[in-house]
Amino acid sequence: MISGHLQNGLETARLVWSQLPSSDEPESASPEGEEVFGPRVNGGVESLDYEVIENYAYREEQAKRGRFYVGYSVMVKWFFASLIGIGTGVAAIFINLAVENFSGWKFSLTFSIIQHSYFAGFLVYTLFNLALVMSSVFIVTHFAPAAAGSGIPEIKGYLNGVDAPGILLFRTLIGKIFGSIGSVGGGLALGKEGPLVHTGACIASLLGQGGSTKYHLRLRWLQVFKSDRDRRDLVTCGCAAGVAAAFRAPVGGVLFALEEVTSWWRSQLMWRVFFTSAVVAVVVRSAMNWCKSGKCGHFGSGGFIIWDISGGQDDYSFQELLPMSIIGVIGGLLGALFNQLTLYITYWRRRYLHKKGNRVKIIEVCLVSLITSFISFGLPLLRSCSPCPVTEANSAIECPRPPGTYGNYVNFHCAKDKKEYNDLATIFFNTQDDAIRNLFSAKTIHEYSAQSLLTFLVMFYSLAVVTFGTAVPAGQFVPGIMIGSTYGRLVGMFVVTYYKKLNVEEGTYALLGAASFLGGSMRMTVSLCVIMVEITNNLKLLPLIMLVLLISKAVGDAFNEGLYEEQARLRGIPLLETRPKQYMRNMTAREACRNQKVVYFSRVVKVADVVSVLQSNIHNGFPVVERGHNGEMRVIGLILRSHMLVLLESKTDFQNSPFPCDGSMPIRHNFSDFVKPVSSKGLSLDKIHLTQDDLDMYIDLAPFLNPCPYIVPEDMSLSKVYNLFRQLGLRHIFVVPRASHVIGLITRKDLLIEENEDSATLELQSTSVRAQQPVRRPTYRQGETELPLLNSLLIQTQH
Repeated sequence: MISGHLQNGLETARLVWSQLPSSDEPESASPEGEEVFGPRVNGGVESLDYEVIENYAYREEQAKRGRFYVGYSVMVKWFFASLIGIGTGVAAIFINLAVENFSGWKFSLTFSIIQHSYFAGFLVYTLFNLALVMSSVFIVTHFAPAAAGSGIPEIKGYLNGVDAPGILLFRTLIGKIFGSIGSVGGGLALGKEGPLVHTGACIASLLGQGGSTKYHLRLRWLQVFKSDRDRRDLVTCGCAAGVAAAFRAPVGGVLFALEEVTSWWRSQLMWRVFFTSAVVAVVVRSAMNWCKSGKCGHFGSGGFIIWDISGGQDDYSFQELLPMSIIGVIGGLLGALFNQLTLYITYWRRRYLHKKGNRVKIIEVCLVSLITSFISFGLPLLRSCSPCPVTEANSAIECPRPPGTYGNYVNFHCAKDKKEYNDLATIFFNTQDDAIRNLFSAKTIHEYSAQSLLTFLVMFYSLAVVTFGTAVPAGQFVPGIMIGSTYGRLVGMFVVTYYKKLNVEEGTYALLGAASFLGGSMRMTVSLCVIMVEITNNLKLLPLIMLVLLISKAVGDAFNEGLYEEQARLRGIPLLETRPKQYMRNMTAREACRNQKVVYFSRVVKVADVVSVLQSNIHNGFPVVERGHNGEMRVIGLILRSHMLVLLESKTDFQNSPFPCDGSMPIRHNFSDFVKPVSSKGLSLDKIHLTQDDLDMYIDLAPFLNPCPYIVPEDMSLSKVYNLFRQLGLRHIFVVPRASHVIGLITRKDLLIEENEDSATLELQSTSVRAQQPVRRPTYRQGETELPLLNSLLIQTQH
């Protein structure tokens, strides 16, 4: 009977799984997710429209809004910030509870079995890890391909202005949460911190769009923010919330969002991000206080990262600066090597291995899991045990540690009647959080031998390199801390041996080693420094952390770029870096256009011509021109491909006359009609049905274009154009001939006009120029193309 019920349950589970939709929107990507960041029908990754399109529909909508709406909008933004903080905190609590309990059950069961048979304990340990890892890779390969990896390069690209399809879907959020539980709980050399950043971004994005349409989880009252600019602010709050939840470091989360992921910042956003991180800190702290009563299973001392070393080394001498600087150099070298190795292996994996399908991905991850289990269980068996050190009577350190509990001095494969411990099992046969806590521990001098630390460093470093890039959610922050703390403790042992008169703690050097490796790999400075101080609760070590971070970053920058930048480039995400390249200083905007032919529309354009242009190229923005009274062509604005598709689908603005409308016709569209749905491709030309009569009609584009796009002169240096483009978050920028007529000069005083001040009586600065004749748009010289004034070229994102 039991077997019958079990079979029925499995059949029901298969039926439910088969009926689950595979995405929020129909996608052309392959099921194994290899095309998530590759080419797609509409041109691959696409830029986001952070610029405000001030067309007639937008201006009408703004004119209807009063002062009450401004206050309401601000209030809703703060409300959404609190929802993001609560949602991310709850997700982090769920992940930590699951990981800690799975890990606790695994180690408790294994320790109880090895009392009778180490071989049986090894089988149970390996199968437990394999089951968790298989659940993770199955979720990623069959349900949420975009959930693989840390997600930070993709979110960084999104906040940089690049929309990679699939990264913020509801299924990606679910895959990230449950996939992280499987990969981290399964003992892989990965962390859950990067996926938590991606989780916070997904929660923020879903709140910004009101939920998920495909899964019928959409709330109309949440559908307030309909522009990419507002969604970008929410995703920034989500990234900061993810870091705050992962490390219990709210200030570090704010600085991480500012330094590492976002490329656009302002003071109002700073306040909301800070508030979101504070909400996360309150939620996480409340959960931890509740779990201290023992209601959370094995949660207790594990889970959320906080390695309190406030009882460690209080001061340091000038002599210690040399070994600390050496730690920074080692961190820069090993971090740069880690970036290069992961780049090569990931490139090879994506090019030769993952193209063979999901089965190969699953086999690869299972093989890595088996190797990891064999190393973490087998190597401590080869290590001889050490006698317990003599401790003070009131010391909280227990040696040997009881099996299946937290703490130092693990009794693994040691004599039962003697007080001995296995130093290699203390860091290998343990959860990552507890292994780091043991490496950071104070008052445990000579707990580890140099041989054990070197063995762990080489093996875990190799496992982290091989595991990163597999088809599971993977963070690299905690593994980086484990690697760095290992060689940091080695240097600390050297200092203890040769500087015997100093009050030196090996755990302090382990902390500095962790900071140096993260700085050498991820190249973060300010945010990483604050995070390390917050998770260790020791402000006295701040100057030392700053020292090793500066050294490790400088050494790492001499070899390659940071981990996230390298991975973003490998995934085809076109990031705009903080500084332009050196060669851009010697190039002009016109030279960057490479004399390309500009594809443009007339103000009144035939529908058939629109369809032909959209089918023949992949541009996402087009100049709109109009012939003036003197016969010369002038640019009147910019129209987006997505807006053209909306007009073609609605057909309400088609007209029979090839002449411009006189302005008496009402606007039949709201500004929200032109907003592309988040995390989807939007409209496609293939899905729009047009008859022959429709193709013979015309559209007046004037009411729908952006009449005031950003413009630069043709002889402006490309480095200056680069800075404008990135700092303003643009998608397109016009290049025009240098204007020969000045109609005015705006200074700071012109931008500080009070609302109740009469502009007619305002005294202008002497430098302001006011022309009497009407504004004259720049004219264009005859060029080599169909459009006179080919110098009005367009720098735009093609994909």
